[in-house]
Amino acid sequence: MEHMSHDGRYHRRTLEGQIKAPLFEGLLEHVRQEPLAFHIPGHKSGRGMDALFRDTIGKQALALDLINIAPLDDLHAPHGMIREAERLAAEAFAAEHAFFSVQGTSTAIMAMILATTGPGEKIIVPRNVHKSVLSAIIFAGALPIFIYPEMDRTFGISHGISYASLERALMLHPDARAVLLINPTYFGVACQLPAYVDLVHAYGIPVLVDEAHGAHLYFHPELPPSAMEAGADVAAVSMHKLGGSMTQSSLLLQQGNRVSHQRLQAMMSMLQTTSTSYLLLSSLDTARRHMATRGEELLSQTIALSRRLRKAVRDIPGLAILDETVLAYDSFHALDPTKITIQVAGLGISGYEAEQYLREHARIEVELSDLYNILVLITPGDDDTTINRLIEALYNLSATFQTNGAYAPADILLPDMPALALSPRDAFYAEVERIPLSESAGRVMAEFIMVYPPGIPILMPGEIITQDNIDYIEANVAQGLPVQGPEDATLATIKVIKERLPLR
Repeated sequence: MEHMSHDGRYHRRTLEGQIKAPLFEGLLEHVRQEPLAFHIPGHKSGRGMDALFRDTIGKQALALDLINIAPLDDLHAPHGMIREAERLAAEAFAAEHAFFSVQGTSTAIMAMILATTGPGEKIIVPRNVHKSVLSAIIFAGALPIFIYPEMDRTFGISHGISYASLERALMLHPDARAVLLINPTYFGVACQLPAYVDLVHAYGIPVLVDEAHGAHLYFHPELPPSAMEAGADVAAVSMHKLGGSMTQSSLLLQQGNRVSHQRLQAMMSMLQTTSTSYLLLSSLDTARRHMATRGEELLSQTIALSRRLRKAVRDIPGLAILDETVLAYDSFHALDPTKITIQVAGLGISGYEAEQYLREHARIEVELSDLYNILVLITPGDDDTTINRLIEALYNLSATFQTNGAYAPADILLPDMPALALSPRDAFYAEVERIPLSESAGRVMAEFIMVYPPGIPILMPGEIITQDNIDYIEANVAQGLPVQGPEDATLATIKVIKERLPLR
């Protein structure tokens, strides 16, 4: 198989090479030799742990729960089976280098930001980034230049940033050390990524991509362009989300010379545990093999199932679906069909109420719910049976909550993004005081508040709190949504900067 990147370079992905899983195969061979272990983990293949847990997990899985002893290579200085597994991952994803993460995509995101920015240096980012991006900015002491995304006031969500907004930010801040883009968004909306990358590269600035929800983009021609195909310099990819690996296993991909792969390796080593899980590492190795050898076939089935589900949802009274027909934004390029956002506001209920109904009456769990929508993911793990069950449950949801056959979508509450008054790091370490949330309008936030999932902060350190923000937070709390972040878990009080506006 050949894959051509945005810059015209061909990457050779050989089926023969991708059939190998050197890390997993090496791990199995080590276990077959039945070595007598006098090293951690202390459970020693399950013999020294709770019997019920051991029997539930299985002895074979526990035998693979090993540590970085010499025969098994070392993630922090790979030279053997891990190095070969990462090389095959780079080949499969059309990158020059790939680094395994056993601490999720959050660590990969932090590594690429810390590798490109430092204290006082600018990084251009969309405001609707994941908490991990903002945490890395605080750790680096960098100055975020926020671009505010396109706001969807029909579904109550944010999409990508426009090309014009990115161009304006670059003109005003040509000294930025990096630009971070989200592609696709949590809801599957992809931007014109190749054009965005070309624009940023014209300024000599590297492009970092939060590709947490795009592991599958590399393996099917009908899906939006991947970060590496678009010519991006670094991408953090959640293999566990849609690539088939175990939870908490991810990849960091790199190409070109704008960002040093040696520095990325150093940052990954600094951030990751030295007690790396070989279960997670081997699941990355085998998930890469699975997608590289069968991805197009499996994703063709997945896309067909998704289209059938979308067609069915359009016919269910009171429900609306996010698709190309309702996306009219400058940032919009394509919609990832595997992510299906279903608005339930027309039934007079919140997304959280819909989530609860599906859990209690159909034993179905969704990816996310918010004030107005539920989000479901269709993956190679689905088939006709799972899709039919979901369609039936959605019809029942509609029938349960209809009111005399009349459907009236609720007013959509979507506050404007708050303004930044102080760098996140300065705010995080400033002298603070605790005040009631209800009385905080006009003050500067000193901690995070977000709904997780998706983990995009409503407020972050350094931002000016508005009454709209307060109303939105209280609406989420009232609906029972998982609002988190402040030290006061009740959200009755929050921490704000003691110093009053105007700030320096």
